[in-house]
Amino acid sequence: MSIDPITAALNVGKTLIEKIFPDPQKQAQEMRLLEELHQKGNLAELNARVTLLNGQLEINKVEATHSSIFVAGWRPFIGWVCGLALLYAAIFEPMMRFVAKMFGYVGEFPVIDTTLTMQVLLGMLGLVAARTREKEKNVSKDTLKKG
Repeated sequence: MSIDPITAALNVGKTLIEKIFPDPQKQAQEMRLLEELHQKGNLAELNARVTLLNGQLEINKVEATHSSIFVAGWRPFIGWVCGLALLYAAIFEPMMRFVAKMFGYVGEFPVIDTTLTMQVLLGMLGLVAARTREKEKNVSKDTLKKG
């Protein structure tokens, strides 16, 4: 029993989605898109989507193994900085304040202004989204023909 090319591409796409997107909601969104393409039977579009996902996975691998900390470490650095600031602001500080007030402490705790943290995080995510969109539309600098 052989698998038709559309089903084979769908299976490869599902595997790539699970590897690329750790967020279950994003995975579900991408899976729905692939299922729609599969149901339409559009092999060319499905193959293009799978190729795009595979390309992103390869980019992630190359970036992660790069010898420069400025290439391989920027995502983890931003993630840890923003994550630690939000962890303190959303969990540690309110819990410490609550426990301290139960024991009679009336002073203040340091407050981290997460406005800047969120601006940096959302700005980075916006740049990544814009760059991805450029590549999808084939208008990024490295895909334009030199005149």
